Amino acid sequence: MSLAPIVLFTYNRPWHTRQTVEALRKNFLAAESELFIFSDGPRNEEARGRVDEVRQYLKTIAGFKRIQIREGKENRGLAKSIIAGVTEIVKEYGRVIVLEDDLETSPYFLKYMNEGLDLYEQDHRVISVLGHVFPVKASLPETFFIRGASCWGWATWKRGWDLFEENGEVLLKRLMNQRLTRDFDRNGAYPYIDMLKAQIAGKNQSWAVRWHASAFLNNKLTLYPGRSLVCNIGNDGSGQHCPVNRDRDVQLTQSPIILKEIEVIEHRGARKAFDALFRTWKGSFAVQFKGRVKAVFKRCLEQCVGTVQ
Repeated sequence: MSLAPIVLFTYNRPWHTRQTVEALRKNFLAAESELFIFSDGPRNEEARGRVDEVRQYLKTIAGFKRIQIREGKENRGLAKSIIAGVTEIVKEYGRVIVLEDDLETSPYFLKYMNEGLDLYEQDHRVISVLGHVFPVKASLPETFFIRGASCWGWATWKRGWDLFEENGEVLLKRLMNQRLTRDFDRNGAYPYIDMLKAQIAGKNQSWAVRWHASAFLNNKLTLYPGRSLVCNIGNDGSGQHCPVNRDRDVQLTQSPIILKEIEVIEHRGARKAFDALFRTWKGSFAVQFKGRVKAVFKRCLEQCVGTVQ
């Protein structure tokens, strides 16, 4: 098995970064994996101290085959950082595993991601491998496919990332011309089109909605696990984009996902279960979308949109 490099994006949350790295270090295959860390520069003087604290911690990390730290002098923001970082590493290595600084992983995360990358490397119907799954009530298969792409602990190949379209206007035009806007919105279950329009208008910088749209328009599929290997620990009000929100919490699986070849089509049962969950969230958001609270939740959705598949 050819191990993919891991790319981690950090900013100014020392505790979250430490939790993310320590969980990753406990992964099977961590000691054999290369870790690239992109540390974004501070937005202002207020953020500088915490960025420096994160960077001091990053220099103490051990337990990986090789560690490279890229410290940005200026603040790019998450979207530009991810787009540039993923492009750089996947161009050199041909494949990549991507994490952000608030994602705690199961010890079997790297095993699953690398096995998935190996299993579907030559199948161009598959654009990515995902480690996270939402806490739906329905029973899910061990692995399954959903159309589009996602962003909480994911991996892809160069052939997949080559399909990423950075221009939101191009994506929206294609969705409208092909009459896919309602399907893209999951028949009203989730407001992807509104988020894409907001990105175009400069109201958010979401790379994730563009990644999802790029995959969706090319009719590509993402491989999901039936049990979650990733938990987002950033929905605690500490992040720039997300307020406290515990309804997306999941239990990390403590046993490996068993990968085998399955039919490469979207799983209708899983999609139905996801859409039902998203509709319950949509109802709760409607109550909170007022005044300043509305703006906060919109920023959260815009940042996390790619995870909702």
